[in-house]
Amino acid sequence: MTKSYFLMKSEPDVWSIDQQKRAGAKGSPWDGVRNYQAAKNLKKMKKGDQCFFYHSNIGKEIVGVVEVIKEAYLDKTDKTGRFVAVTVKFLDKMKKPISLEDIKKNKQLSHLALIKQSRLSVMPIDSKSWKILNKMGKS
Repeated sequence: MTKSYFLMKSEPDVWSIDQQKRAGAKGSPWDGVRNYQAAKNLKKMKKGDQCFFYHSNIGKEIVGVVEVIKEAYLDKTDKTGRFVAVTVKFLDKMKKPISLEDIKKNKQLSHLALIKQSRLSVMPIDSKSWKILNKMGKS
């Protein structure tokens, strides 16, 4: 089975990579997504898929990696019953956070939704870009 990759945005003053790490092996729900395109991306996630954890608004940088441990289910914070959540657990923190500025400078990443649809909170990342970004975060 092929693994898929995504990027998930969170405002660090609402939910940070450190809070995600403290949630431990049981992980935590990724909920509160109210954009239909982002919700569709949540529904595509499978157990074992990996996601970059991106601090939005404050920092604007990829700070770590999480793994999907529970596939899409009804989001308990959504009173309408239309939106879903997934459960993710902390995997790793980037040695060097990858700033949006650095991502924009890399021509090989210019096609990413992070640049083209900057307000989208959950987006797929192709495997080539995943490798490039991981390498950037390790240097």
